[in-house]
Amino acid sequence: MAAAVGGSVGGLVWWLWRTDRLLRVGERARRDEEGRAAGRRSLAEVDAMSWQEFERYIAWLCRRDGCRNVEVSGKSGDLGADVMAVLPDGRRLVVQCKHYAPHRYVPSGDMQKFVGTAYLHHGADVAVFVATCTFSKPAMALAVRHGVLAVHRDLLGQWNTGTPLPELLPMNGSGQGDRRHRRRWKETYRA
Repeated sequence: MAAAVGGSVGGLVWWLWRTDRLLRVGERARRDEEGRAAGRRSLAEVDAMSWQEFERYIAWLCRRDGCRNVEVSGKSGDLGADVMAVLPDGRRLVVQCKHYAPHRYVPSGDMQKFVGTAYLHHGADVAVFVATCTFSKPAMALAVRHGVLAVHRDLLGQWNTGTPLPELLPMNGSGQGDRRHRRRWKETYRA
């Protein structure tokens, strides 16, 4: 009798373990597919977002790349911190998001405001300025001088399609292309 009860309990435990394992595998596969679908999102879809959706999407990209404690400000008067998080290595991340038309430039004034608040007011270890367009030369020079990662449209495309944020951090100041690339880019996105 004890052997029958023990066998039944053992079978029940095995069945529960197996069901739990199958559910976890299915959930992991669903999340992976969701992540791949979001990674395939085109920049045209990003352009079609509202500025609030864009901020939430950038927060999602941060979470995808292992950031913890991700918060979205979602309001004006945030002093340049649209998204705040902790990178996987423990550094504090502050992100400014600008959802501009692709043919525009981020002016140096926007970068000046962000540089002035990211480190001093928000205590950023890593400051990132993400835009759906390129940066003006003075804005890019400020970013390079003050260690702000300027994620312009080209880098946003890389981040959007799966390149993790920590791999983008050393690329500050690069990727806006040569004069011919910028001319083609302007012709493509001219409003």
